[in-house]
Amino acid sequence: QVQLVESGGGLVQPGGSLRLSCAASRASRFTSVYYVIGWFRQAPGKEREGVSCISSRDGSIYYADSVKGRFTISRDNAKNTVYLQMNSLKPEDTAVYYCAYKSGSRLTASAYEYEYWGQGTQVTVSS
Repeated sequence: QVQLVESGGGLVQPGGSLRLSCAASRASRFTSVYYVIGWFRQAPGKEREGVSCISSRDGSIYYADSVKGRFTISRDNAKNTVYLQMNSLKPEDTAVYYCAYKSGSRLTASAYEYEYWGQGTQVTVSS
């Protein structure tokens, strides 16, 4: 009942920037009033990591320590889209980035709590 489509990934040099987008569509009859959209990433051989998330209830935000000060999450309610602006990118940011949806307003970086996932977009930081 919720569909998520990511876009904006690509190849960028260290120190560069990318903006990821997550367009969400949901059948309002079947979903909760409040929800959280999260961004996760997964590098080869590593566990999926919660990067950032934002609550629809009050716009509260979480960032992982590894991206604080470099990444910014934002939302455009009119477009049902959540963005992840990534600046000062490092090679260790290379991963497949996913957006995900969970019901309720509580922020969490635990992937197990998210109910719907996008297909992912590759981000590669390399010179």
